[in-house]
Amino acid sequence: MKLAVFSTLVAGAAAFTGPVAFETKSSTALNMAKAFPSKLQYVPCVAVDKLPKPGLATSGVAGGLAICIAVDPSGSVFALGDKCPPVNQPLSFGRVSEGTIEDPVLGTKFSLKTGEVVGPWCPSGIGKLLGGLFEPSGVPVYPVKKAGANIEVQVDVNAKANFESQYWSGVLDAQGKADGKYY
Repeated sequence: MKLAVFSTLVAGAAAFTGPVAFETKSSTALNMAKAFPSKLQYVPCVAVDKLPKPGLATSGVAGGLAICIAVDPSGSVFALGDKCPPVNQPLSFGRVSEGTIEDPVLGTKFSLKTGEVVGPWCPSGIGKLLGGLFEPSGVPVYPVKKAGANIEVQVDVNAKANFESQYWSGVLDAQGKADGKYY
């Protein structure tokens, strides 16, 4: 109980402190040992006729990765990771303005070109409380192109396999046996 009260007091104090300068770290690369070599490929993500209107974004999946497809007011299309730091809500619900997309919950703006934080980190409402608990970090960005009736995004098609290779496998593994077969 004392810990809960102490945590609440610390979080409350953090919400009312002045702006703190943080160095933004990019989360555009997975920092882990790779079981499979990187293999960059353009893969279909969303159909061209499913693109949102300028100023909006939508979500898609490319190579097993959640992707946010954003269309800026001038009609340019961008692809970013669809998980907003620090709590991983969908970036595709955000508002797109000239050069940025805004996290719909915490208010952080991310560059459409670099994925880096633009402006204050977690400036709105609950973001002021949560933002002080985490260091600012960007979102990954991906090359995007139109190919026929699809918008394709260049991703490492082995990224999901590399991430999942870090999972423990054994008797209690819900994914199946270590050799990839099911029980």
